[in-house]
Amino acid sequence: MIIRLLTACLLALTATFAAAQSFETNARAAYVYDMTTGTVLLEKNADTPLPPASMSKLMTLYLAFEAISDGRLSPDDELLVSEHAMSYQGSSMFLRSGERVRVEDLIRGVIILSGNDASAVLAESLSPDGTEAGFARMMTSRAQDLGMMHSTFANSNGWPDPNQRMSVRDLGILAQHLITDFPTYYPIFAEEEFLFDGRVPSNSQNRNPILGLGLGADGMKTGHTQEAGYGLVGSAKQGDRRVVFVVTGLDSAAARAEEGQRILNWSFRQFAQKKVIETGTRVAEASVWMGQAPTVGLTVAEDVSMLVPILSGDSIDGEVVFNAPIEAPIAAGQTLGELIIRFDDLPERRIPLVAEADVPVGGFAIRMRTAVMVLLDKVMSNADMATTDDNA
Repeated sequence: MIIRLLTACLLALTATFAAAQSFETNARAAYVYDMTTGTVLLEKNADTPLPPASMSKLMTLYLAFEAISDGRLSPDDELLVSEHAMSYQGSSMFLRSGERVRVEDLIRGVIILSGNDASAVLAESLSPDGTEAGFARMMTSRAQDLGMMHSTFANSNGWPDPNQRMSVRDLGILAQHLITDFPTYYPIFAEEEFLFDGRVPSNSQNRNPILGLGLGADGMKTGHTQEAGYGLVGSAKQGDRRVVFVVTGLDSAAARAEEGQRILNWSFRQFAQKKVIETGTRVAEASVWMGQAPTVGLTVAEDVSMLVPILSGDSIDGEVVFNAPIEAPIAAGQTLGELIIRFDDLPERRIPLVAEADVPVGGFAIRMRTAVMVLLDKVMSNADMATTDDNA
């Protein structure tokens, strides 16, 4: 059974909601996710495997943080810089072959300086076979464990390779895990400067263009190669809400910075978290078969908060879905159906509906009455069929 409901049927809210204006992005692929409510706000080519450039360093960092957390690595360990690690060009910590560098410095070198060499040093130290290629295979396997099904790795740092691919949704999933799994280390992403050994003062600034703009941004990682274009994994928190976003394929660093700001402004200003149904609100009523009561109320087990567009409107578009009649006995809190709420340009939200109260099986008189009603319905149905045959 499906019942369409307007807002007034759900609850008495003075606020009104309508669809948000869709966000137009020039990025080749984009993904915007509200972590607080679990709402995907935007997806464009979200599952297409693309060259991630230095954004893939986030996977190297995840494995490094994991190794520190389980005791395989210490922030104070000093790791040897190999000829292979030193040979990387592009963004760099300017490490020298044969020197030993603290893990904590390498991590800052990856996050703040985007050091290709620092990534390789971490990779070789954690690799099952001591090689960066072996670490890349480990990256691919662990990514799949985390639900990143469109990611494959050939190296630790995003150096151009046809086998180095990630989707923007996978990068968003990875960003969420870094925030929730490693809250001790995540604040490093907000650091804007790292003067490693005073070695190259000109290469000491965090490349993340959304930090320090008053938008609540506190991470995460830029990326750029000729093939990939300019990309950014970003995260920001305003009030109780946290938004993670990924864009890639932009044509300049300026365009990347502008797109990051536009996405954050849109995400926080065009949506608001609202309580749309309170616990105990009767959403619908279902008929009961062979029960002491003829109906049972359907409600929600807990308050329902949603991210809703702020533009004015007069209704929430919802459907209540359940199979009726529902056979007794029914226990209070038993899941009997679901409420489906939809807004244009946002994914639908499915909310379980539970029984408002117990409905025991009816006594002998109720069962007899039900049996008689079923029998009468059958007799009347047969009579109607006979009348139809006589008139044929």
